[in-house]
Amino acid sequence: MAALSAFDVQVLTGLPRPRRGGAGDLARPPDVVVEATDDPGLLAAAAALRHAVFVTEQGLFAGSDRDDVDDDPRTRVLVARRPDGTLLGAVRVAPARRDGPDLGWWAGSRLVVAPAARGTGGVGAALVRAACACAEAWGALRFDATVQVRNAPLFRRLGWLAVRETSLHGAPHVTMRWPLDRVQRLATATKSALGGVLAPLLDVPGALGGPGFLGDDGVGVPGSDVVAACDAVLPSLVERDPEWAGWCAVLVNLNDLTAMGAEPVGLLDALGARDASFASRVVRGLRDASAAWGVPVLGGHTQFGVPAALSVTALGRTRDPVPAGGGRPGHALTVTADLGGGWRPGYTGAQWDSTTGRTSAELRALGSVVARSRPAAAKDVSMAGLVGTVGMLAEASGCRAVLDVDRVPAPAAAGTGDWLTCFPGFAVVSADAPGRPCAPAGPAVSAACGELGEGAGVGLRWPDGDVTEALAGAVTGWGRA
Repeated sequence: MAALSAFDVQVLTGLPRPRRGGAGDLARPPDVVVEATDDPGLLAAAAALRHAVFVTEQGLFAGSDRDDVDDDPRTRVLVARRPDGTLLGAVRVAPARRDGPDLGWWAGSRLVVAPAARGTGGVGAALVRAACACAEAWGALRFDATVQVRNAPLFRRLGWLAVRETSLHGAPHVTMRWPLDRVQRLATATKSALGGVLAPLLDVPGALGGPGFLGDDGVGVPGSDVVAACDAVLPSLVERDPEWAGWCAVLVNLNDLTAMGAEPVGLLDALGARDASFASRVVRGLRDASAAWGVPVLGGHTQFGVPAALSVTALGRTRDPVPAGGGRPGHALTVTADLGGGWRPGYTGAQWDSTTGRTSAELRALGSVVARSRPAAAKDVSMAGLVGTVGMLAEASGCRAVLDVDRVPAPAAAGTGDWLTCFPGFAVVSADAPGRPCAPAGPAVSAACGELGEGAGVGLRWPDGDVTEALAGAVTGWGRA
């Protein structure tokens, strides 16, 4: 694993740059390397330092401070050392639960600093910063540490929040939590500006879906049973992987129709490309997806000699669209997701491909699940990830959502942090009265995994009952539909 300097760590965690001079535990340690290591020599030295401090010096343990965290193969050890290899301190980072899959709940423990390094300034802080940065890089959505009371001020100065006082090994401790904001950053980057940017369009009657459908995935065409949806593919994706871009352009639009409970009728495309050869690769992807779903491309526009660009409009039909804003306090949240497939090559952690291996019959079963279930509200998971999509449904419904992390359907090959923030291929969030069944969704799995209530934002509920804040409030700024 690559080494992290103290300065690298503070950049990754978003902390203020450490002072270059002065003593104090936030100053940048001179000539200190902080790294995750599997070097046997460093690991043995770290274990010996832990024993010297926690067993001999502090008397917290009798005989040994080793526990089942040390035996977990997922545990990582971070060390602080001089360039010559002299060990200054260590900390371990591991999933908080010993049994079952990693839920994105991690914990730091056994933070130790060598006696000779305690007065040099910043070794402990550098290790804590490194633990924060690495935990997030390894997929954590929650990161805790139970620290001795005398160390709590250091954690507070580094931005940690005190959760509760407790006793551990017969000594007073404080459970602290690092405020991870991975979900909030994603939602802010992809959706937060929508309300303000598009607000001028509301001056025209019937714009943006009309009353009850503001912020929905598709829009009913006035005076008809036609539902239209339109999505553009990122130009960088079109340039990098044109066939996949063509497939995705169909996929995301048909998912939008699915969330409205509409049956697809046809597609329109607008394609820009530098030349005919490049355009042909995009069209191959469009054609393959069109054939797989059995939805024809009716027409569109193509232009050469321009930067790569692709957008698709999908047309469907339903006389009773399902809104995203139909949820109410007390409604149960259900996630229906296709867990087949795997990470798209080159997009690990960001794009899950569950559709290219499905038959047409399976794709049609997925696409009709909302129409057959008729929930009170539904929204397909898109660029804001699963939690961000839950936040948009809750916002449109004028509610707060709480999501049970361990009940969300997830593939074994995807870490929870990635799964809750990626584009999952096919996944729909719906809200309805508790106990109301969801129609079979072909190869997809459905599970009730949360509820709507009073308030705003999205909380993540963990197996120990704690709720962490994933989204503090509105996602798009539209407010209630």
